[in-house]
Amino acid sequence: MLSEVERAVLAAVDDGLVVDELRELVQIQSVDGTAGESAAQVWCAERLRRLGMEVDHWEIDLPAVTADAEFPGMEVERAEAWGCVGVLGSSGSPGLVLNGHLDVVPPGDLALWPDGDPFSARVSGGIMWGRGTCDMKGGVAAIIGAVAAIVAAGITLRKPLAVHTVVGEEDGGVGAFATLQRGHTGEACLIAEPTAGRVIPANAGSLTFRLEISGLATHGSTRTRGVSAIEKFQLINRALADLEAERNRDPHPLLEHLDLANPLSVGTIHAGDWASTVPDLLVAEGRYGVRLGEPVTAARQDFERAIAEVCAKDDWLRDHPVKVTWPGGVFASGLLPEGDPLLEDTLRAATDAGANAVPEVKGGPYGSDLRLYAAAGIPTLQYGPGDVRYAHATDEHVVLAEVLHCARAYALLAVRRCA
Repeated sequence: MLSEVERAVLAAVDDGLVVDELRELVQIQSVDGTAGESAAQVWCAERLRRLGMEVDHWEIDLPAVTADAEFPGMEVERAEAWGCVGVLGSSGSPGLVLNGHLDVVPPGDLALWPDGDPFSARVSGGIMWGRGTCDMKGGVAAIIGAVAAIVAAGITLRKPLAVHTVVGEEDGGVGAFATLQRGHTGEACLIAEPTAGRVIPANAGSLTFRLEISGLATHGSTRTRGVSAIEKFQLINRALADLEAERNRDPHPLLEHLDLANPLSVGTIHAGDWASTVPDLLVAEGRYGVRLGEPVTAARQDFERAIAEVCAKDDWLRDHPVKVTWPGGVFASGLLPEGDPLLEDTLRAATDAGANAVPEVKGGPYGSDLRLYAAAGIPTLQYGPGDVRYAHATDEHVVLAEVLHCARAYALLAVRRCA
């Protein structure tokens, strides 16, 4: 049975306003590394202030943050980055943090989008289409809608409720890292990432690797005098496939539902500069999954061991070993502590807010800001509108009914933990 306060906050969710604000957010082109990231943070800071929240909107000191030994990395250049935290209620540590990132990945070829405009926020059949609708402005709009409902219902909070909007999640987590470093914490955190109706208490991690494979250049008509870096990469690529299989033999129980819990994928390959020259260098970059609970250092060692073993067995690579480096963001794994009440609280809030059934509890194979909050000692999980299969895609979209459901679930969770 819902209490009178809980019924009041559910009734106070303004569906039309949530959809309108999601449209406004999507139309801000907050692509990673562009001025749009800052514009989106200005929008959030102003909206949270209008709700009566105490807002900390600050310019992140990028030189200081990136110099920190624990900095998780950054894959795009930024001239500036801004943080935004809103706090509603009395003093003390927030009983709940609601987190969402505002940065979006580039849209790619505009001709592949149904209407040629990835930021139109087009609505059709109860679905909003566009870059960021799913990943993850739908979740941010639901968060703000939940706070607005609490304010509209006139509910007094016993513990503060915090909203963290961040940038840079897609390329390492500079926003969340800087927010936590600034001292903004809480007793628990829900991240509104798209979860397709599931509750996700764990993320596997991921690393970006770079391989530099040397060859020996010669004219293509006398190729046997040279050594093709492409042919040597074929040896390495087979070893990577074997490594992937080895690291997926015994997946964590929270990831057993996946066909591949810890994927390893080569994303780019560059070799050669002339068609009739045997290439003397190949550079490949890819994504390497970090297992749940596995230290990043151990994951790197496992990868480097596999490469070294191949080199040791090949006459050329033995004397010209593959160079392995690790550019880009560092996404460690993250896991909600076993038995933490945040899981049951979230499941109950989602169900009481109208979910068709109690959500499944599954792990995610991707990295996110969850691992940064978990590393800071804050129990954290993910529950949000949308399906990650459509994130980063040219058919990215979110079902608006899911956004509105999540706004109600967040409002219930916040009231129960803070009021």
